[in-house]
Amino acid sequence: MVGSDQQAPLSGPDFAAGIPAAAVAEGALVLGHAGGEAVVLTRCGGKLRAVGASCTHYGGPLAEGVVVDGTIRCPWHHAAFDLETGDAVRPPALNPIPCWEVEERAGRVVVGARRAPAAPARRRGPSGPESVVIVGGGAAGAVAAQVLRDEGYEGPVTLLSAEGSEPVDRPNLSKDYLAGNAPEEWIPLRPAGWYAGRGITLRTSAEVKAIDARAKRVTLGDGSELPFGALLLATGAEPIRLPARDGSPVYALRTLADSRAIIARAAQVKRAVVVGASFIGLEVAASLRARGLEVTVVAPDHQPLEHVLGEAIGRAVHALHESHGVRFMLGRLAKQVDAQEVLLDDGTRLPAELVVAGIGVRPNVRLATAAGLRVNGGVMVDEYLASSVPGIYAAGDIARWPDAASGRAIRVEHWAHAERMGRTAARNILGAAERFDAVPFFWSAHYDLTIGVAGHAELPDRVEVDGDPAARDCTVRYFEGDRLAAVATIGRDRELLLAEARMELALREQPVPVR
Repeated sequence: MVGSDQQAPLSGPDFAAGIPAAAVAEGALVLGHAGGEAVVLTRCGGKLRAVGASCTHYGGPLAEGVVVDGTIRCPWHHAAFDLETGDAVRPPALNPIPCWEVEERAGRVVVGARRAPAAPARRRGPSGPESVVIVGGGAAGAVAAQVLRDEGYEGPVTLLSAEGSEPVDRPNLSKDYLAGNAPEEWIPLRPAGWYAGRGITLRTSAEVKAIDARAKRVTLGDGSELPFGALLLATGAEPIRLPARDGSPVYALRTLADSRAIIARAAQVKRAVVVGASFIGLEVAASLRARGLEVTVVAPDHQPLEHVLGEAIGRAVHALHESHGVRFMLGRLAKQVDAQEVLLDDGTRLPAELVVAGIGVRPNVRLATAAGLRVNGGVMVDEYLASSVPGIYAAGDIARWPDAASGRAIRVEHWAHAERMGRTAARNILGAAERFDAVPFFWSAHYDLTIGVAGHAELPDRVEVDGDPAARDCTVRYFEGDRLAAVATIGRDRELLLAEARMELALREQPVPVR
């Protein structure tokens, strides 16, 4: 489904025949069709625009989104597209949407021919590096490689991934793919041969042993060396492992290989224990229930996700999973694991033929530390995502950057956020001097319920709930002092888009000095 070309069903007026100009107000989104394709018509800054109706990420309905700063934004996963060119300017969408000619005449708006795709912009200045090496084939690394080419960079680009596969749609590994609802062909971010076709050297199963920052080269596991003009570290995070007493496998979920291994084991057993009520843990629980397994979730929390999203959403998520047959052992710790059971700290023994740990991740900063980069709970970068060593950048789960919204240096472990970091890092490698000031966004799916969150509330001291999470209709606002730090919604996608846009505007108008 990633990179989907599917179109929304045809509905609404025929724009080729024209509609009254008064029907297209500033910022309004009008759904119709032209030439047999679904089209969204809008007016932005007084100018009429006509674009494709479906987001190229998962086919989200753009007519239900919002117009912000010359872009149209998807209500599902907050991708943004330039209304003039159709370019995907904010991940998770990676492909553009089509555009149509449109004009106003005699009081009517008429959509004409579909435009030919615009030629890629050539914005690389003469100061571009001799070559770029990207260490890490996850969200940030994959997007950075693409953006380097989209920006017109013509030098060598090498993407080194240790995961044994081409870059994949990682969020799907714990959701539809693990549940058996998404075919394997949905999982790669790009079709076979795409990287080679863009002149990107992709090396999978490429373990980087060391980085020599002074000599500007990386050493690989096979002893070979690779020089670089600029380096992007995007090594991501690694799951915290839960050892078993007898050496039997305790599964974690990070890579495609991890998801495949859990699927293979799930096909052989009937009972599973998930240790940890994290987003990953709960998504795994839902997916294993979809495969018919008995599932018990063990966690020390009072409610699932309570420490992240608050008690109201936690209760609703708890009840939802229980309604699907998941058993919870909350307020408990896994004391011991072996091939047949999990022993809890109160002496309870849970039969388990499959154990999956979802107890968090750690930033993979070993290479950065050894290379002499400044590290403090992540690789420390400035507002341009440059590390403490010239020519080396960091993005994604490992990067701790100065967040002007909170005034703190923070690190965020979200897929779309990592992709956005990769985009900014690539542009800055080419001299754009673009500050990274994106509002963090993520989503989590549980059965047919999706929670969306914009912002970052690390230390909320007030939570306001509007609506009822159990009824799948709510907005939850998280405050740090008087500042709105984050917003979570269920069933209110457009409201979350608007909240995110307001947070962006507040940041531009009055950023908090970073301490």
